Amino acid sequence: MPEHLIDTRVGRLRVTDTGGPSATALLWHSLFVDERSWERMLRPLADRRRLVVVTGPGHGASGDPGRRYTLDECAAAAAEVLDARGVVEPVDWVGNAWGGHVGLIFAAEWPQRCRSLVALGTPIAALSPAERRRTRLLLVLYRLAGPSRMIVDGTTEVLLSPHTIDHDPDAVALVHDCLRRADKRMLRNAVVSISMRRPDASGLLGRITQPTLVVTGADHHGFTPDQARAAVARLARGELAVVPDSAYLTPLEAPAASADLVLALWARAESEVTP
Repeated sequence: MPEHLIDTRVGRLRVTDTGGPSATALLWHSLFVDERSWERMLRPLADRRRLVVVTGPGHGASGDPGRRYTLDECAAAAAEVLDARGVVEPVDWVGNAWGGHVGLIFAAEWPQRCRSLVALGTPIAALSPAERRRTRLLLVLYRLAGPSRMIVDGTTEVLLSPHTIDHDPDAVALVHDCLRRADKRMLRNAVVSISMRRPDASGLLGRITQPTLVVTGADHHGFTPDQARAAVARLARGELAVVPDSAYLTPLEAPAASADLVLALWARAESEVTP
């Protein structure tokens, strides 16, 4: 796909753009991995949408602003990306974890620019005290030792389900590669800015009026099916899907199921506005 580097308020971001159909979808990946985590499910989506794929700050070939930044700034940066690519019509947002958090804000703050929303593996609550302690320890170890085997394996065990780790060596290799190739300073900055400082998103849910699909993995311990069900109950037009044998990275772990869910939501959203 054609690659572009676009200056935004959260740094210069790498963006790929498929062109193609007039309707556009914006994809934003999870923390710790880059845009390659979407590759397995891009083909069926690209048949139905022009795909604008954003690599978030501090990941892959993207830069960062050299300071702490917020999810709200990421949502504003997404609007800047769309402006730079000449996208003026409402987009279908597809976000994984971090990308889902940005999408919730985008849908609430720019409703005229968002036609539908898919949030895959996106916990609504802020980090629990236990999660905050574990993340703080991870940051200290990462600062001292970089992407050591202990840190890479430990992070992978959180992001991927046991089934994926045991049966999908390519998915494991991708996560390992993202962690090992990441810029150490920028990744630490992203974890502090996006994970440690992530606010509770419950208050946003009542403001989102677009068709919204909330997806979680059956093995996602940070966003269980019961937690996802409670989030959907607060959405005006929310739906829930639980994908087996997956955790945080459903687009990577279960790409066919993830693509089918996204396409089904798009079809339902289109039918609602078709005379």
